[in-house]
Amino acid sequence: MPRETLTREQIVTTAVELLDADGLEGLNMRSLGQRLGSAATAVYWHVKNKDNLVTLAGDQVWGEIRLPDLDAVDWRTAATAMAGDLYAMFVRHPWLVQAFATHLFHGAGKARHDDHNLAVYEKAGFVGPQADLAAAAVFTYVLGNASGAAASASLTRRIERDGGDAGEVFAATMKEAAEVASRFPRLRTRIESAEYAEAPDDTFDFGLRSLLDGLEVRLRGAGGSKGSPGAA
Repeated sequence: MPRETLTREQIVTTAVELLDADGLEGLNMRSLGQRLGSAATAVYWHVKNKDNLVTLAGDQVWGEIRLPDLDAVDWRTAATAMAGDLYAMFVRHPWLVQAFATHLFHGAGKARHDDHNLAVYEKAGFVGPQADLAAAAVFTYVLGNASGAAASASLTRRIERDGGDAGEVFAATMKEAAEVASRFPRLRTRIESAEYAEAPDDTFDFGLRSLLDGLEVRLRGAGGSKGSPGAA
């Protein structure tokens, strides 16, 4: 594809697809050019370098997060919906979680999300820096939970790239971990429990509800005033 027919939107969309498939380590201008049917040099007419491309790709996927109508739902419903969408977006694009350690993301997509997210906590009653702190607490919780999925995706690619079977490696590792954990009474009890054999699927929801409960406590601690939420 000649550079005249390429657009930045095409390049960024294709970069997201490549990142989803091969991770940060699999993104390079040559592989991107092959997907686009274009010479790698043509890509440089639209993006500065790989880091710039990752930043653009990262900003694009923020547009996948829905923005609840704050006139139609209460703040907790909106906060829960946005946190859930954010978590799902991170799981779909695990490379973005890893890239937070090496890139400073910015752009219209992220700004759109961040601005509406602040509006959610302002509706709750947090004002100024308190709204920023509330939003940051929830964001950090979501990012931390998504890191497991990101690490699993990256490790799977590395194992398979080296010719291994990721399923077998994970199973063997879990067996070794269980043997070590069985030396400790509380862990042994849980390992031997049939109920504990499967990881609980409501861990994320439980933690998010608990975090939002804590924010509500802070609001109540302010005596109902919206001026300065007090410490719980």
